[in-house]
Amino acid sequence: MSPTLVPLATFSQIANTPSREDGIPPELEEDLRVFGCKLIHQAGILLKQARNPRKQVAVATAQILFHRFWFVTSMKQFSIGDVGMGALYLASKLEECPIRMRDLINVYDLLLQRNAHELASHSSPPSSNSHLHSKPRDPGHVYGQTMPLVPAVTPTVSKGKGKFKYTPMAYFSDTFYDLKDALVVAEMQILKRLGFNVHIVLPYGTLINYLRLLGLTNHKQACAKAWGYLNDALQTPVYAIYAVPTIVSAAILLSTRNLGISLPSTPPNSWWDLFDAPWEDVWIVCGHIMRLYRDRPEEERHRVMRMVHKKEVRKWLEDNGPTQQ
Repeated sequence: MSPTLVPLATFSQIANTPSREDGIPPELEEDLRVFGCKLIHQAGILLKQARNPRKQVAVATAQILFHRFWFVTSMKQFSIGDVGMGALYLASKLEECPIRMRDLINVYDLLLQRNAHELASHSSPPSSNSHLHSKPRDPGHVYGQTMPLVPAVTPTVSKGKGKFKYTPMAYFSDTFYDLKDALVVAEMQILKRLGFNVHIVLPYGTLINYLRLLGLTNHKQACAKAWGYLNDALQTPVYAIYAVPTIVSAAILLSTRNLGISLPSTPPNSWWDLFDAPWEDVWIVCGHIMRLYRDRPEEERHRVMRMVHKKEVRKWLEDNGPTQQ
């Protein structure tokens, strides 16, 4: 990371991340980043973080820390689920709204079980030589495996599919201590590998100022859409690559073009020049955000869900071999 007030990834880190050096394709790395951020967001909702503005800031901070981490570390070394959990735990401390470790672990355990259930309901019966056939340490599920041998849910017939039912872990179970160890290690590694430089500047205050300057505060739809684009951008690495004015300008551009609102856009009188936002960078950020809305085949979505743990990432690399850069 560059030694600035708000650390941004260097060109070499962007062009060749540690995950790509280990053979993970850029598209797969991008999908894993998005899925990890979705887990953080879902965990924040289940922890009722979304009801408190200060806690909403913690969820956003966690997603930015999550993206920064993968510019200095490979997904082959750490699981996206563990790092996401550690990032949310660290962010809750940074924003002075700490959460109980056990609550966070229980929520991530639920999310992992639900993830495993969805995969199991869409997959064929495992073969006899499947690597998933291992004896679970806890009744119900095994941490670190996407599809447990013993079902983690109690299925009920509903339109031909089993209905998910969460099976809480035992209070002193091995699964709890495995997740606790993973959480502590992830938090420590985030601090260590980022050099304790965890300062985050969120874009929402800047957005309000820019909307006022452009005379858009009376357009409720424009304000809401721009705010939404900033939230969606948290699933992309743009907050670790570009300055806040550039990201905010991209959100305003998407919002105004979507609603057909006209703003001065002819050089040298382009509105984004007021904010020192280079047009090329603004357009790239728009591309990052719009890629989130593209249609994805179900097979690709399930492939990402299976790779929530580093063991599955390593297995994928063994089966597919390193990609050519």
